Amino acid sequence: MSLPLIYHDDYSPDFPAEHRFPMDKFRLLRDHLVATGLTSDAQLLRPELCPADILALAHDPSYIERYMSGELSPQDQRRLGLPWSEALARRTIRAVGGSLLTAEQALQHGLACHLAGGTHHAHYDFPSGFCIFNDLAVISHYLLAAGKVSRVLIFDCDVHQGDGTARILADTADAITVSLHCEKNFPARKAHSDWDIALPMGMHDADYLKVVDDTLNYLLPLYQPDIVLYDAGVDVHADDALGYLKLTDAGVAARDEAVIRHCLGRDIAVMGVIGGGYSKDREALARRHGILHHSAAKVWQERQ
Repeated sequence: MSLPLIYHDDYSPDFPAEHRFPMDKFRLLRDHLVATGLTSDAQLLRPELCPADILALAHDPSYIERYMSGELSPQDQRRLGLPWSEALARRTIRAVGGSLLTAEQALQHGLACHLAGGTHHAHYDFPSGFCIFNDLAVISHYLLAAGKVSRVLIFDCDVHQGDGTARILADTADAITVSLHCEKNFPARKAHSDWDIALPMGMHDADYLKVVDDTLNYLLPLYQPDIVLYDAGVDVHADDALGYLKLTDAGVAARDEAVIRHCLGRDIAVMGVIGGGYSKDREALARRHGILHHSAAKVWQERQ
């Protein structure tokens, strides 16, 4: 079988073309993966909407209702930075459902990748940094509560700290939060992950990859998780508009392959989400996000 990949046409709703959040990148990523022959549109797995009771495992029900009805406070709307619409609300719930499906596929097959996900700035009862609901926290609570796993490890390589994930899961002992991020970047006020690895601005491939290897070689044997939720943010790239690190395409590919090999080599399931990535050149950004899926497919094929 082919590597499980999860996508839905809801992921890129109509959106202001001049907005700095690249909402069309999800559709363009799908187009890129199809054009490069990695998958076909028919092969992509389509998720359901995330059920309300599962969403509420990580979020205040009153906050969920406020967002879904378009009644966020002006303060929360500023924190979010995205204009509300019914299509965006549906997209948000669908994308969390997509991450849930990706996790289930990963547990079944060992590896699966989402063409969205990684909304790690969303908090229990408010949005932040383009993130409305925190799929990483929702999945962690769901898998643990359902008895599908005994321990989850979130390996967050987005250039920005996963502050929302850290705070939502602070009291969940069997959900281990690990954040590799640029120390001088959003959010200004950092949360406390179980493991925060703050990286200096301007870090290049070799130094970054050593940190990834050293971290996984230490933490995976220490915690022995059943699944790793891997946030493969490409805002670590040298050409990213919001990043401040200096990774190349080859460095991002080496990182993604390394994470997957570390986990699968220890019989730990991996689900990949795309995380952050920002550029006015949306086609280039889609190709950058596609590095995750191509890297995962390479490792997948080697293990078949």
